[in-house]
Amino acid sequence: MPAAPQPKNEAGAPRLTPMMRQYLELKQAHPDCILLFRLGDFYEMFFEDAEVASRELEITLTSREKGDNAVPMCGVPWHSAKGYIARLVERGHKVAICEQVEDPREAKGIVRREVVQVITPGLVTDTEMIEAKEPQYLAAVTPGRRAVGFAYADVTTGTFRVGEARDWDELADELGRVGPREVLVPEGEEVPPAVFGPGVEVTRRPVEEFDRRRARKRLRDHLAGADLAGYGVDDLAEGLRAAAAVLTYVGANYPSALANLRSLARHASGTHLVLDETTLRNLEVFATLSGGRREGTLVHLLDRTRTPMGGRCLREWLAFPLRDVDAIRGRQEAVAELVRRGDTRRRIRELLKGVYDVGRLAGKVAMATANARDLVALRTSLGCLPGLAELLHGADSALLAALGQDLGPLPELTDLLTRALVDDPPVVLTEGGILRDGFDPELDELRLIQRDGRGWIAGLQARERERTGIGSLKIGFNKVFGYYIEVTRANLHLVPEEYERRQTLANAERFVTPELKEMEAKVLGAEDRAKALEYRRFVELRDEVAHHLDALHARARALAVLDVLAALAEVAVERGYACPKVHEGFELAIQGGRHPVVEASLQGERFVPNDLTLDADQHLAIITGPNMAGKSTILRQTALIVLMAQMGSFVPAESASVGLVDRIFTRVGASDDLARGRSTFMVEMTETANILHNATPRSLVVLDEIGRGTSTFDGLSIAWAVAEHIHDLGARTLFATHYHELTDLERTCKGVRNYNVAVKEWEGKVIFLRRLVEGGASRSYGIQVGRLAGLPEAVVARAREILENLEEGELDEGGRPRLALSHRLAAAAPARQLDLFAAARERRLTGLVREVASVPVEGLTPVEALVRLDELRARARDLLEKEARE
Repeated sequence: MPAAPQPKNEAGAPRLTPMMRQYLELKQAHPDCILLFRLGDFYEMFFEDAEVASRELEITLTSREKGDNAVPMCGVPWHSAKGYIARLVERGHKVAICEQVEDPREAKGIVRREVVQVITPGLVTDTEMIEAKEPQYLAAVTPGRRAVGFAYADVTTGTFRVGEARDWDELADELGRVGPREVLVPEGEEVPPAVFGPGVEVTRRPVEEFDRRRARKRLRDHLAGADLAGYGVDDLAEGLRAAAAVLTYVGANYPSALANLRSLARHASGTHLVLDETTLRNLEVFATLSGGRREGTLVHLLDRTRTPMGGRCLREWLAFPLRDVDAIRGRQEAVAELVRRGDTRRRIRELLKGVYDVGRLAGKVAMATANARDLVALRTSLGCLPGLAELLHGADSALLAALGQDLGPLPELTDLLTRALVDDPPVVLTEGGILRDGFDPELDELRLIQRDGRGWIAGLQARERERTGIGSLKIGFNKVFGYYIEVTRANLHLVPEEYERRQTLANAERFVTPELKEMEAKVLGAEDRAKALEYRRFVELRDEVAHHLDALHARARALAVLDVLAALAEVAVERGYACPKVHEGFELAIQGGRHPVVEASLQGERFVPNDLTLDADQHLAIITGPNMAGKSTILRQTALIVLMAQMGSFVPAESASVGLVDRIFTRVGASDDLARGRSTFMVEMTETANILHNATPRSLVVLDEIGRGTSTFDGLSIAWAVAEHIHDLGARTLFATHYHELTDLERTCKGVRNYNVAVKEWEGKVIFLRRLVEGGASRSYGIQVGRLAGLPEAVVARAREILENLEEGELDEGGRPRLALSHRLAAAAPARQLDLFAAARERRLTGLVREVASVPVEGLTPVEALVRLDELRARARDLLEKEARE
C-alpha cells in the first residue's frame, strides 16, 4: 500500500497535528493493513484506507480539513465495529485495531494509542465474527528436501498441531481436511497452485521466521522449556519450522493470543482413514457440489449437536475417520448404549443445551478478552457438569465411563464465579455493576457511600422546598456541571443568599450550595473509585480463572465428544441406522444400504435400498445402467457408509460388515479448472492418475464414467485399461460406466462382477427401479433420458434414427448416418453395442482366410496337403479359443 500523503503548510512543509503524526507513525508500522484508529466512540480511517473502506463497506467518505489539506476520512461506531471488520477480512483485507491505552483524563498531551491486534483471516478471535461450529485455523508450510512441514493452530480454542507430508500432493490432502483460513509461506518459495483450496489466504512471510536453527528454541521457550520429545514431535524437523513460524506470526499480530497455545500435538495422519480434498468434495461431506452450501451435506445431516464444541468435534471426526478397530468399536459401543438408553440420551442432550462454548470461553480468558458475560456463561456451563457426570456414572461403555470421569465438577471455580458475578452483568467492564454485593468489602463500602449520598441528595430537595417555599425547586445532575438546584425564573426572588449561581437557562437558573458541593465530591468520588476498583477486582477474578485453563480445556474436549456421541445416537434412532461390524478383514458387505442425505431429502417417496458385497473373490464391481437410474447414488452411498462406519457412527443400512479401509478415492462428476488451464478431461485424468498411483489393496475406489471426456474409442480404451489396472491392484472398487463393453471383463478377469441398475420400459417410457441387480445392462437409454429432460420431439426422433443406422453400419458417402425409412425402422434388428475386440478378430480371421486362399493345392503331395491342412486347423482352433476367452 503506498505511503499516505501528508498535509502541507504554505511553505510546502508537512503540516501535521499531533494526532495525525501519531496516526501516520502507526500506519507506517502496519502498511499492509487497514488501520482502525480509535477516536472517542469511533474507529476512524484516513487517506487510502478510508477510500478502500468506504467502497468495501458502503459508508460515506468525508474529509478532515479542507482545500489542499483535505484528508479522506471515514469511520464506524466503536460499539458496532465487529460487523464492519468481519466484512473487510472476508474480502481479503487485514485490519489493525488501534486503541487508546491510557485514560484521557490522566493523559499529558495527546492520548497514547497502540495497535493491540492485527486481524487476518487466520487470526479472527471474536466469537461473533466466526462460525461457532467451524475451526479457525492459521497454518504454515515449510518445503524441505525430504518432506514438506506444516503446522496449524486455532488460537480461539488452543489447538496447535504439527506434521509432515511426503510431497505437495499429500500436503494438499491433509490441509484439505484441516481447512485453514490462512497459510503462511516463506517468501520466494514456489508452491504449486493446487495445494491450497479456494478461499484460503496465502501470506508470504520473511524466510528467517522459518529458520531451522531457531525453530526448536522458539518452541521450547514458548512451552516453558519443555522437551519437544515429550510432545511426540521431536523428529518433525520441517514441521517444527512451520510451528515456529505460526508462533512468530501470532506474537507479531496478537501477542496475548500466545497464552492460549499452551501445548503442541502431532498431526496423526497415519492413523486415520485418508480422505483427500477431491473425495470430500465429491461425497459432499462438508459442502455441496452445487453452490458450496452446508445444507444437503453429510455434516449437516449428522449435526444434531447441542454445543459449538460438539459441532467442531463432529467435523473433525468426519475429516479424520479412524483406522483402529478397537477405537472404532469404543465409539460404537458408546453410541449403542445411548441408543438403548433413550431417557439418558434425552437428559444428556437437555443438559447440553445449557452448555456454552467452554473451549472458546477458556480461550478468551487466556487472551484476557473475556468480559463479565463470558464468565457468567462459563459459570452456567460448569453448573451442568455434575448432572452430566451423574448420568454417565456406571455406564457400560468404557468411553462413556471415561467421559464421566473427565466431566468431574470444578466446585471451587464454580463457587468463586457464583459469589463474584451478578446474574446479568453489563458488557462494558469499566462502568460497574459487575460484582455482587458482599464479594469485596472495600467495594461494598464505596457503594454504601454512593447509596447514602444519593439518598441524602434526594432528601435535600424536600428540605430545600420546605425551607425556601419554592414548590417547583428540584435537584438534578449532568456530566458537565454535576449536581445542581434548579429554580424557575418566577421564583428567583425566593432564592436564599447562600445559593451560588452555576448556569442560566431560558426559563430557569441553576445553583449550588457549599453543602451540595461537599456531598457531590463524596458521591462522585466514591462512584469513580468504585468503578476503578470493580474493574481491578474483575481482572483479578479473570486471572484466577486462567489458573484453571487446563481443567477447562479438558472438560471442553469431554463435552464435545459426549455431544457428538449423543447426536449420532439421536440420528441413528430417528433414521433407523444400524451398527456396522468393522473388522480387520477384506469383506465389505452391505445389506439394504441407503444414501443418508438423499434418503433424508425425499418427501413422501421411499428410498430404494440396495445390497452390495465386495470381497477377495469379487473386488471389482462393473455397474452399468442408464443415466438417472441411480448408479452415482449407489457409488456415493457405499463410500459414505464406509466413512460413517470408521468414524464410529451407525450407518444407513439393515446391516453392514466393513473391512478396514485405509483410503477412499473418488472420481465422480465432470468439472473443469479453467483458472489453471485444465479442461474437464484433464481434471478427470489427473484425478484418475492420483488414484492409480496411490491406491492400495486396502483402499475403496469409486469411479464414475471414466473416459467420457474424449472420443468414444479413446475413452473406452482408457476405461478398459484403468479397470484392468485396478483389478490387478486388488482394491475394492465400484466402477460405473456407460461402456457396456467393460462387462466382458467378467469373463477374463477373476474377481470382476457385473451389476446393473434395473429399469423397465412401459409404453415407450423408461421407469427407473433404482434396484442394483447382477448382470450387465443391455442398453443405455440415453435418448429416453434426453426425452425426459425435455429435448424437442424432433431431436429425439432423429436421434433414434441415427442410433439405429449407426448400429446397422448405415452411413452415406460422406460418412454420416443415413436417414432411415419408416418401413426400415419397423423392421430394424435388435440394438447391438460395439464389440471392443471386433476389429482385432476381423483382422485375424481375414489373415487366416487369405492364407487358406494362397495354398498351392495343385503342387502338394497328399502327405504335404494333410500336414498343411493340420496346421491351418490348429490356427483356426487357436483363434476360436482366443475369441472364447475374450
